[in-house]
Amino acid sequence: MDVGIVGYGSYIPVYRIKVEAIAKVWGQDAETMRKGLKVDEKSVPAPDEDTATIAVEASRNAMLRARINPKRIGAVYVGSESHPYAVKPTATILAEALEATPNLTAADFEFACKAGTASMQAIFGLVKAEMIEYGVAVGSDTSQGAPGGALEYTAAAGGASFIIGKANLIAKLNGTRSFTTDTPDFWRRERQAYPRHGGRFTGEPAYFKHILTASKNMMNGLGLEPKDINYFVPHQPNGKFPRQAAKKLGFTEDQLLQGLLSPQIGNTYSGASPLGLTAVLDIAKPDEKILLTSYGSGAGSDSFVFTVTDKILEVQGLAPKTSDYINKKKYVDYGTYAKYRGKINLADE
Repeated sequence: MDVGIVGYGSYIPVYRIKVEAIAKVWGQDAETMRKGLKVDEKSVPAPDEDTATIAVEASRNAMLRARINPKRIGAVYVGSESHPYAVKPTATILAEALEATPNLTAADFEFACKAGTASMQAIFGLVKAEMIEYGVAVGSDTSQGAPGGALEYTAAAGGASFIIGKANLIAKLNGTRSFTTDTPDFWRRERQAYPRHGGRFTGEPAYFKHILTASKNMMNGLGLEPKDINYFVPHQPNGKFPRQAAKKLGFTEDQLLQGLLSPQIGNTYSGASPLGLTAVLDIAKPDEKILLTSYGSGAGSDSFVFTVTDKILEVQGLAPKTSDYINKKKYVDYGTYAKYRGKINLADE
């Protein structure tokens, strides 16, 4: 029996900060940063928003589209690299918020920016094996970037959630493949507030090697060519890398742009490619094929091919679309952004 996506949902915080606002504080050239990263602005979580609240909002939207009793959920997995607790699962908070049965398995996943797709693979496997009826897989992050560093221009917040099962599929899973190596291009040690990265090393031997290899392996395994794919959704740390990857693989701009969100909201880390998938599902038509390939530093990529079913038309309007969250925004200045992100440490009175 087929396995696939039954419901999907997204959430992006309302606050934004423009590239100019960041560059002005650090005496950097905004136009150079914009052209280099191809990012105009990024999302900023409010003081009362974190990975858990984003996961809850996205999952509630996914449940609206899935139209199932939450007591039928047998697993809740949340992928993130910014879980609010070092020791206390985000997944249990989400399961409780959804009013799911306590007779389920729940866990947090970590693998840099591909933790969300790793959770999807695990849920697909559990459903396929008939160990559970439905499962929830989430990619959610409130990512970190050191003040004045290149990552500060892109590190954003947002998340996507998918209800996975076998009945009433809106997108059937055709297959999934992964490619993984020990490539330390990006890391954050214990007790460090901000991650570090290997500069140019993050491109060719890291991002491109894994995205291209996983995508090619996935298409080759199913006997597909780029012309057979309607939408390509890669991990998007900025607006530049996805375009280069798409071109190297033989995809056109039209196949890429619907799922390319980073120029408008920045890099949502574990939520990046999953959010791109939700944006595609918002407008997808029956029988269209979607290639999703994540990337997580350290390093690895998960690749999936989905075929959209005719049931997609029944659910697209049942919850807010990803474009609704993108278009609903309020701009903040750098001081407000720094306060919201905890970059200002107030002395004890």
